[in-house]
Amino acid sequence: MICSKRLEENFCKLAMIGAQAGGGITRLAFSDTDWEARDFVIGLMEQAGLVVRVDAFGNLIGRREGTNPQAPVVMLGSHIDSVPSGGNFDGVAGVLAAIEVLQYLEETGVQTVYPIEVVVFMAEESSRFGMATLGSKAFCGKLLPAQLEQFKDKQGVTLAQAMRQRGLEPERIELARYSDAIKVFLELHIEQGKVLEFTGKQIGIVTGIAAPTRFQVVVNGQADHSGATPMNMRQDALTAAAEIILLVEKLAGQEGRNGTVGTTGIVKAEPGVMNVIPGRVELGIDIRGISQESKQQVVQELMAAIAEIKDRRGVEIEIITLTDEKPVEISREIVEFLHDIAKRQGYPSMLLPSGAGHDAMHLAAMAPTGMIFVPCKAGISHNPAEWASIEDIATGAQVLHEAVSQLAVKVCGRKG
Repeated sequence: MICSKRLEENFCKLAMIGAQAGGGITRLAFSDTDWEARDFVIGLMEQAGLVVRVDAFGNLIGRREGTNPQAPVVMLGSHIDSVPSGGNFDGVAGVLAAIEVLQYLEETGVQTVYPIEVVVFMAEESSRFGMATLGSKAFCGKLLPAQLEQFKDKQGVTLAQAMRQRGLEPERIELARYSDAIKVFLELHIEQGKVLEFTGKQIGIVTGIAAPTRFQVVVNGQADHSGATPMNMRQDALTAAAEIILLVEKLAGQEGRNGTVGTTGIVKAEPGVMNVIPGRVELGIDIRGISQESKQQVVQELMAAIAEIKDRRGVEIEIITLTDEKPVEISREIVEFLHDIAKRQGYPSMLLPSGAGHDAMHLAAMAPTGMIFVPCKAGISHNPAEWASIEDIATGAQVLHEAVSQLAVKVCGRKG
């Protein structure tokens, strides 16, 4: 039913937008390539018979009306922005699969009782403004006008300025909050892990979504001459930071952490000269997991250990919390509903948690939410080597189609 050939063609066309000479795709939020990709997706939505509108943050919403326009919406969605030199499947799979489902409904003339909407959320990746899932946060009323002035990219452009450059009004951000009733939200996504491929499963039904707690840790010591300063008289910011980095790994890696993981992904040492003891180091730390209790325990132990390092090494340490989000447990009813569809259609499937964050984690507070995973090669994502087969994506789209057909309630007879 789902047209694999058309899906593949759309992936190929979208892959050309933001393609890098050295490999990979770069479509940073609110950039020219992001906007070009949006225009392409708008064209696909309109081709599928959707009426397209844009909310106050720039999220795209394509609507297919139901026989009862006042009924709660069956909503599908994901994102199309990317990390620098990323892949063409992260987020994109969910958007193109959703549009393909509605394209099929349009071509077969099927009408539904409930309206169906496809949402393309802006700025899901944190690559440009340092904060992830901004579009879905705005969509759920979690983004404040003041924050739009605080978030900046590496060129010093604020999120508010980037919005204004695209004709949006950041001071009206509260209007982005979705106010209509949502019956269910579904997101198809590549797994971004190796479990499905390793176990030979074609479909994964997500049971919960890990959420991050992220810190900026700034260690201030004393920059001194590397040869003239005795080892016992140093206030080396980098060696103190090194202890913190290893602690992140150690604390998250202990037994009984229930899947909590820790990463130090940013290390900036100053002055960055070989013969000068580092006087300042900035760290970016990401602690995430599907268990709020486990994640909090790691964070608390890390904070206590940092305080001990500060006193013992005679350095100053500033800790800034960038985000502290709660893991999401997916509705058991939705999990069983989607898993039953996959099993009845004969697709090898399994239940699994999501270690990565997604727009769905915010929608879960507004409506029953479900996620469908398809395998990606070697679990690689956020990388030019990111790849998923069109066959697996089409299979995921088949599951999505059946779910939509049941949830939106097909009407006997043809549209119109």
